[in-house]
Amino acid sequence: QVQLVESGGGSVQAGDSLRLSCAASARTFANNVMAWFRQVPGKERVFVARINWNDGSTNYADFVKGRFTISRDNAKNTVYLQMNNLKPEDTAVYYCAAGMYYWKYNYWGQGTQVTVSS
Repeated sequence: QVQLVESGGGSVQAGDSLRLSCAASARTFANNVMAWFRQVPGKERVFVARINWNDGSTNYADFVKGRFTISRDNAKNTVYLQMNNLKPEDTAVYYCAAGMYYWKYNYWGQGTQVTVSS
């Protein structure tokens, strides 16, 4: 069992930056891939970015490319999402997820709210 704890959300102005953190209770084969998703009320949860613990390879949704960066700190079992040039449409609850494969996430954090005002 892997537990994920997110932090770093908040309310900012358009153009500002935020860094989200996701601390994993352990690193095992079960959480080889770590990812961020986001969800707004009434809509499905959507993929934002993912990273492979082992080789650090990353992948991003088109709508965040060039603005968001996902990274990891192996020593701290923590994954980060650096969000720059935030836009009002980035407002959502951001969730950290972990899984063995990038197409299946078995563990989810509790979510952290990000609100961007214009």
